[in-house]
Amino acid sequence: MQLDKDSILAANGSLHNHEADFNHLAEKLSRSHTDVEALVKKIADFQVAVPSWALGAGGTRFGRFSFHGEPATLEQKIADVGILHALTQTAGAVSLHIPWDVPTDYAAVKQIADQNGIVFDAINSNTFQDQPGAKLSYKHGSLANTDEAIRAQAVEHNHEVVRIGEKLGSKSLTVWLADGTSFPGQRSFQKALAQTEKSCKEIYAGMPDDWSLLIEYKPYEPNFYSTVIMDWGTSFMLANACGERAYTLVDLGHHLPNSNIEQVVATLMAKGKLGGFHFNDSKYGDDDLTVGSIKPYALFLIFNELVYGMEHNPQNPDLAWMIDASHNVKDPLEDLIQSLEAIQEAYAKALLVDQKALAAAQLNHDVVQCQEILQGAYRTDVRPLLERARLSRGGALDPLGAYRTLRVREGLIGERGKHTVATGL
Repeated sequence: MQLDKDSILAANGSLHNHEADFNHLAEKLSRSHTDVEALVKKIADFQVAVPSWALGAGGTRFGRFSFHGEPATLEQKIADVGILHALTQTAGAVSLHIPWDVPTDYAAVKQIADQNGIVFDAINSNTFQDQPGAKLSYKHGSLANTDEAIRAQAVEHNHEVVRIGEKLGSKSLTVWLADGTSFPGQRSFQKALAQTEKSCKEIYAGMPDDWSLLIEYKPYEPNFYSTVIMDWGTSFMLANACGERAYTLVDLGHHLPNSNIEQVVATLMAKGKLGGFHFNDSKYGDDDLTVGSIKPYALFLIFNELVYGMEHNPQNPDLAWMIDASHNVKDPLEDLIQSLEAIQEAYAKALLVDQKALAAAQLNHDVVQCQEILQGAYRTDVRPLLERARLSRGGALDPLGAYRTLRVREGLIGERGKHTVATGL
């Protein structure tokens, strides 16, 4: 299923209300000397990757409930990303997870991606579960395992993932490591970290010279006593050990409660070591909820540091942006549309922060004014800017409304049936 611009244009209907809302906001922003046209272009250019596993229903360790019309093949998953991109004009990339989504026909996969305006972003390896036909088990770890043969198998898997990514045009590898312990005394912390560093260096050495290594971290789960790469500092240390093309990847859910994620972001960008960002939201831990559904102001504060860093830290690379959420009870495509909207909204509000005025207030120790500047930007209803950015690229005025008006899910069920199951989680 592929949405054409005429269908989306018809779903947009009259633009009278949008024009009125946009002109009102543009006039207000112009009074503060904001270049509205440049602002809209920045929003329109901002692209977020959709992971291949996120097009189907998610699940928990207790169970998974499928959603009708799920994509049963990688080609169908990319087509679903194409639907998201056609509507939102901000989902122009897909991030594959291997071995869940190994292409069987590279030419066909690339062709359907090209037809939908989709590129291949960072590619993800998987050593947190055993794969069919694997000779050795990761039950007690992979890159940090005490068994050299198991570590070698895990390293080779990552090399194979890179070879797959090369065929598709990816330029970075994301490594998330589940290795850790559930009980005190189970492993030597120092030896596990040393073995992980050695494995990461071997992965890095096997990558092409124009590729980046993104090292993710997580404080707990699936192990609940220790995780080898448990925080951004450990990831940063491993990235430094590997080389200049190795970076830390921040996932919003991979922090202990009340962590100051915006400070983590600022520090990594200042050091030129923030390589990627995974968006989601949480109430208790790594809940993988819809972006912006729980802590929208925290997301804005993080984006404020991201925007500042993109402007003032040329030593930091362009970031790999990706949604990393789980769609347990929602239509996955509707959930992703909501996440994309929340991301763009936080980004647009961060772009409105008067950084010069904020810097002056900081120098004057005017704490009240600092808060007023940030909250003034946050309280601005930027939805007309997002609408204008989408319209400028042929997208939907209201992506979620258009999705329902065009009965996309019903069309997918008609094509695929009710009982298809997506690969992955």
